[in-house]
Amino acid sequence: MKNKRILKLVGSVCMVVALTLTLVFAVGCGDGDAYKIGINQYAIHPALDAAREGFKDALTAAVLAAGGTVTYIEQDAAGEPSNAATIAQSFVAQGVDLICAIATPCAQASALAVNQTDIPVVFNSVTNPVVAGIVDAWEVPGGQVTGVSDLAPVEPQLELIIDILTANNLTLEKLGVIYNTAEDNSVYQVDVQLPEAIAALELTIDVEKAVAHTTGEVSAAANSLVGKADAIWVPTDNTVVEAFEAVVSVCEDNNIPLFAADVATVERGAVGCWGLDYYDIGYASGEMAAEILLDGKNPATMPVQTAPADLLYPV
Repeated sequence: MKNKRILKLVGSVCMVVALTLTLVFAVGCGDGDAYKIGINQYAIHPALDAAREGFKDALTAAVLAAGGTVTYIEQDAAGEPSNAATIAQSFVAQGVDLICAIATPCAQASALAVNQTDIPVVFNSVTNPVVAGIVDAWEVPGGQVTGVSDLAPVEPQLELIIDILTANNLTLEKLGVIYNTAEDNSVYQVDVQLPEAIAALELTIDVEKAVAHTTGEVSAAANSLVGKADAIWVPTDNTVVEAFEAVVSVCEDNNIPLFAADVATVERGAVGCWGLDYYDIGYASGEMAAEILLDGKNPATMPVQTAPADLLYPV
């Protein structure tokens, strides 16, 4: 097929079966303060893993520079909101000094769990924390929660899809989208950002939606779009991204160009994306955590940050 070249895998990653687990790491040997940090991560996949490592790198560097020590208690919610809530509650019971919440469900659960405590929460990889009810406002979050959003513009993502299809003598009349309606971050991208982008670019595109509530449903959702979509786009949906190889398989078997919204997916099989570097998102959140722990800043008055999106188109 004439567009088979653009569907060639640029890398492969074995799927990881997400299991709830606890990992404890202690860093530092100085005479300063000792900090215990709980990391509540929604799922194990390259984007969120990169965000976690970025957070740890930034906070560890700051604590060591201040002569202190830091211990990380890492737990994986295995893509289950109920697990995220249990993890957050366990961190409160352990009296951690700060919770790092990675992805929207973990941020929601952590924000609720720290009510009536003095434990701050710094999130990352949350698309719209206001819509998700995590903070009151972007500029003045209120409460004891702040962090870094992974909100990315959808317009350049659509433009990239059209440019690549056009270069391969293809057209975009029907765009397939796979997402989990239980993830507020995904609903916002698909139901708000995507229609706004289509209107702003004055495009005539039908959006074909396929819902996957679990990773086990991702393959079937992708297959439901065969014959209905000229290309498939995956937002920063944790459920779908965790099982991204299943989408790649369906797209390769049926010669459907596949695009996504975070750079890690390109190495896993997406044609390309205008997306985000999740390590940078995590690093920025680690710097915010350092300001709270070391400088005494109040998360209630620390504006939620956003990260720049970068074009990634492998050749």
